Amino acid sequence: MSDPQPPARGPYPAVAPDPLGLVQRRTMRVLVVMQIIGTVGVGVAPSIGVLLAGEVTNSEAWAGLARTASTLGAALLGLPLGNLAARRGRRIALATGWWTAAAGAALLVAAAQWSLVVPLFIGLLLIGAGSAVSLQARFAATDLAEPHHKGRSLALVVWVGTIGSVLGPNLGVPGEIIHRATGLSVFAGAFLVAAACLALAGVVVFLRLKPDPLLTLQASAPSPAAPAGKKRAPVRRILAELRINRPARFAMIAILSAQVVMVSIMTMTPVHLAHQGGSITVIGITISLHIAGMYALAPLVGFIVDRYGHRPSIVAGILVFGASAAVGALRPADAGWIMVSLFLLGVGWSFVNVAGSALFSRVVSAETRASSQGGVDALANLCGAVAAFAAGPLLAASSFPVLSVLATAVLLPLAVLTVRRRHSTTV
Repeated sequence: MSDPQPPARGPYPAVAPDPLGLVQRRTMRVLVVMQIIGTVGVGVAPSIGVLLAGEVTNSEAWAGLARTASTLGAALLGLPLGNLAARRGRRIALATGWWTAAAGAALLVAAAQWSLVVPLFIGLLLIGAGSAVSLQARFAATDLAEPHHKGRSLALVVWVGTIGSVLGPNLGVPGEIIHRATGLSVFAGAFLVAAACLALAGVVVFLRLKPDPLLTLQASAPSPAAPAGKKRAPVRRILAELRINRPARFAMIAILSAQVVMVSIMTMTPVHLAHQGGSITVIGITISLHIAGMYALAPLVGFIVDRYGHRPSIVAGILVFGASAAVGALRPADAGWIMVSLFLLGVGWSFVNVAGSALFSRVVSAETRASSQGGVDALANLCGAVAAFAAGPLLAASSFPVLSVLATAVLLPLAVLTVRRRHSTTV
């Protein structure tokens, strides 16, 4: 009897699965879970952290400085975390950032419970690491993404951050429960929950982000080694690349410009509404609509960036920014129109930030990829902190319409570059 024949395989040969595609899908799942958990802890800083700063310092000047401490922390820690990713991979850098932020939240528990000023400032600075790695996560999503899917991958990670932005400011609710059960103050209980979320996000990424997407990318397409004696410090390598890499420089300008415009107007809108007699409810709804504009449409924006290119998307963002400024300048006394203006401000930021970030991730060299991304995020946070400082005196010396127009004027250089420049890549 002859041996049985193997079953027919069909007319088409079997196709081996794409190993990089499998790693990318796993990476996206881990990043989404990590981002949802971690941003809950991050979202407590601009809401409950602001209230805690006023309560502990009993000084408007010191409270104002404390309110920007988390943004400054994100700026100071963004580049070191990017350099760590370049040396050790995304997994180590992201986990380190989340655990640093968790330590900051733990300090804020003590600051809230015993009204300690020094732990307040240190804690807010350290919790800024959470913002830095939340931003770094969007670049991690693009490490192994196909070129025509980078915008959508990046936008998905941005979008899931909406959950934390919504839940984080409401940690006062579990804080009340902890207060009744343990005697901790409400603010201390809220930061205790934040510390647990931040620490858990670090555990998730440390245990599950394997294989590491950045290290996998470097292994699949290693960059040429630098000649002996020619190695430069990370910051010098970044600056050297930006001098010769025009698309990367253009993308960086887009990211920074959008951040300055958004932060300067958004930070002063609650003050303006309060001066107009707006209630806490109206102010809360306005900021919620602004956050929705920033994040809720991110998947659609990512699709538009991938489908139509970076340059048309940035043009769309600049036009939406202009519409926001026009509404804010023409109807400053109408709370309903201010809500519209702030929603459009968020949408404009989403278009320019997603397009600029996707372009930067696409054109930056492998040698400086993670360090450059961390550096751009650090610079964006620093520019945002400076804009927040400058917007207060500007509003006091002029008016909300003047602030809206002057802030939007920051986009003029970007508009000129967008219209005139033709890069070697599609922008």
